[in-house]
Amino acid sequence: MSLKIHNFDLRLAPDPSRVVIRPFHIAPEPRDLNVTQMDRAKRIVDAVLEMTTEECQRNLAVVDADFASRHWQTQAVYLRRYEQIMADLRMSLELSRPHQELIGAYFCHEYSYVAAAIMNPSVVAHPDQSGMRKGEQRFVMSLRAVGEGHISSIAFREGILTADGDMRLWPQPTFSIAAESRTPHPEADFDVFRSEAAPISGTVLFPFTRAQRNGLEDCRLVRFVDDDGKASYFGSYTAYSGTGIGSELLQTDDFTKFRLSPMRGAASHNKGMAFFPRRIDGDYAVIGRQDGESLFFMRSNDKLEWNGGVKILAPKFAWELVQIGNCGSPIELDEGWLMLTHGVGAMRKYSIGAVLLDKQNPAKVLGRTARPLLSPSNENREGYVPNVLYTCGSMRHGAWLFLPYGVADSTVAFAMVEIQSLLGELS
Repeated sequence: MSLKIHNFDLRLAPDPSRVVIRPFHIAPEPRDLNVTQMDRAKRIVDAVLEMTTEECQRNLAVVDADFASRHWQTQAVYLRRYEQIMADLRMSLELSRPHQELIGAYFCHEYSYVAAAIMNPSVVAHPDQSGMRKGEQRFVMSLRAVGEGHISSIAFREGILTADGDMRLWPQPTFSIAAESRTPHPEADFDVFRSEAAPISGTVLFPFTRAQRNGLEDCRLVRFVDDDGKASYFGSYTAYSGTGIGSELLQTDDFTKFRLSPMRGAASHNKGMAFFPRRIDGDYAVIGRQDGESLFFMRSNDKLEWNGGVKILAPKFAWELVQIGNCGSPIELDEGWLMLTHGVGAMRKYSIGAVLLDKQNPAKVLGRTARPLLSPSNENREGYVPNVLYTCGSMRHGAWLFLPYGVADSTVAFAMVEIQSLLGELS
């Protein structure tokens, strides 16, 4: 049986027009404010305090003329930012609303979060499947969005897979809104919240902590069903500080409230940990890379603590000889656990393959692809990082595998792969 793949014409590309309002810091981070930076921030606040209410209103009108039509609820954003700045400066004053809004506006800026690249998607069944007809399935897709300074954030898109195998992405809303934390200067185990005004497709998760400040990279989403039948969503991602990396975990029930937590243990200091969608013999289980080139199976009774593990796959074929890694969470089939992989070959070419693991003992490999399922070619090799095809997660849809994937660390393409024909490629 030959491999059956249907490629969609749709491709997602960077879009500089997608902007959000972000905090503007006089220093690199609010917690880095030294005496000089505090003086600069205080000088700006004092200058606004010297304005009359009418002067503040005139200046706000200029700001609104420039930005109000590009964002949702700008006044509320400015007021929240004002409260943060006054807390950082340890100031408490009774001010008019125009004064508050204008101070907040001086400490905000517009950020184009997907101006440079959009890549490395992951996809799961949507928490809301109401209204779906037989054979249809609603999905949520996470995307790595890259903006100014090569800062990575997590964006989302929603869509529907039809009974006949077609894909329909929902239109994005006019405005995107950054999810917010209600914890001042968080560092670990904190919650962020989607704005009530933003659908999932209009929500962006930005870095919050020192460990994350240069990016939230390559989120691997999985719909996790615990032993009691409760379903939730995990998203393992790489936090990049600019000098170091670490694995962190996103947890959510409905993509409204997100808990972000650093992982612990020796294995957490590596990239690309992918959770199984259920417990294995009572434990959480992941597939990850620990030695820079091979895949390990790990179990733990704590989803945030990871150590040890068993090496199950090492580079073998020419197309993966440099290193291999997972391409998202394993998918449970009657035949076993199907997991997509990536392999790096000559000229640092990234291709996508697959492996089948034993259902009872996932440390046992039943088969793997001797050749890639998808590999860079003339029509999908050019971009910011050429010759890279990469995905962070696929999704079963009937007899097919829905596979969104990044192209050259720049754009996102989509394919459907027939599962039985894929299994026929394993040896």
